[in-house]
Amino acid sequence: MDDYRRIADRIADDIGGGRLQPGQRLPPQRAFARRHGIAPSTAGRVYGELVRRGLVVGEVGRGTFVRATEPDRQPGHALTEAAGAAPVNLELNYPVAEGQSELLAASVAPLLRPDALEQALRPAAAAGTPAAREAVASLLAQGGLRSVAARILFTGNARQAIAATLASLVRPGGRVGVEPLTYPLVKEIAGRLGITLVPLATDEEGPLPGAVAAAHRAAPLSALYLQPTLHNPTARTTGAGRLAQLADVVHSLGTPVVEDRVWSFLHPGGTPPLAALAPGLVHLVDGLSKRVAPGLTIGFAVVPQERVAAVARAVRSGGWGAGGFALEASVRWIGDGTVDRLVAAKRADARRRQRLVAEELAAFAVRSDPAACFAWWELPAPWRADTFTAAAQAHGIAVTPGTAFSVDPSRTPDAVRLGLASVPEPELTRALRTLAGVARGGPGAASAAGTG
Repeated sequence: MDDYRRIADRIADDIGGGRLQPGQRLPPQRAFARRHGIAPSTAGRVYGELVRRGLVVGEVGRGTFVRATEPDRQPGHALTEAAGAAPVNLELNYPVAEGQSELLAASVAPLLRPDALEQALRPAAAAGTPAAREAVASLLAQGGLRSVAARILFTGNARQAIAATLASLVRPGGRVGVEPLTYPLVKEIAGRLGITLVPLATDEEGPLPGAVAAAHRAAPLSALYLQPTLHNPTARTTGAGRLAQLADVVHSLGTPVVEDRVWSFLHPGGTPPLAALAPGLVHLVDGLSKRVAPGLTIGFAVVPQERVAAVARAVRSGGWGAGGFALEASVRWIGDGTVDRLVAAKRADARRRQRLVAEELAAFAVRSDPAACFAWWELPAPWRADTFTAAAQAHGIAVTPGTAFSVDPSRTPDAVRLGLASVPEPELTRALRTLAGVARGGPGAASAAGTG
């Protein structure tokens, strides 16, 4: 019964020991079966186990390849952002404004008085405080969502808000429609909750309304998870017309939606949220980690009025509540204009960094938006995402392979996401220039450089 696992263990040892290199293609399953004296069905189980462990990736029509890096297995990874080990980290993507710490410190200084601190350190309920709800409601009004204070719930960060809303909407075994490329931590959250993610056909505007209806007809969808504004990783923004069509579809199906708006603050004057078109179905998720800083922040969800109690229960049961000090600090940062000043600075910073991408990667197929903090690089042939990621790592640069975002492990794009926000601009310029050189040289040159 466990023979296939023992064989998978041996292959895993070969990968861990460097005898099988990142990007190396495993033999076809029938050839593997003959070599090991096992049935083809057992070989299929070996390959499936290696995929489950995150050691290889299978691609339709191309074969099975060793992944570039072993996945992070730290406890609680589903609700944290992975950090690359390379000196230049283009995986992390937290925008930082000049003078940010000084601005934040000035606003929270009054909270450090003993009397204020005693109040701020008390536990916070999922509903937060009236002041916190009004502050966040004023922030969301800038993006086109108004009169929502009574429907706001708070979590420790936006990732926890996603987890809580999905947990409240979908039972284990339920199906959630998503874009074929989606936020990697949503994949992990779904795995922990026992949710099946269903990739929806998309075009340059985003998910096709007909694809949503077709997926629901095949087997009912419990919910959708969508990123209509500055989609991560492609930086695509869905237009108002398509959003209206999607609102019509979810209304006709009665399917709830989790709308991730975490990056929307970088896109001033963009399309209104889907939540404004379907307030009875859409659970809007956002937070302050990108606007402000990841270390002391909050996440929040605007949910349909009749679902406030259910989502609040999920927040409590998941242990995802916001800290009282973070809530009080956020009220001050929003109320005194600190958040607005940081947002303006980060918008300007993103545009400067996008100009660097346009200059250094002009010869390549890079998809992005002038407002985005990341770029999606469709690699030139014969590069594959994992082999390019390994080559970049050898040059001291961490990038995120397209496999991290792909919902269907058999359909993985030959692309990488470049996080632009977390390294100084001169360092970013050097990294982009180095990556361009690696791409031009091809896998053969990168392999030779790595063995020299």
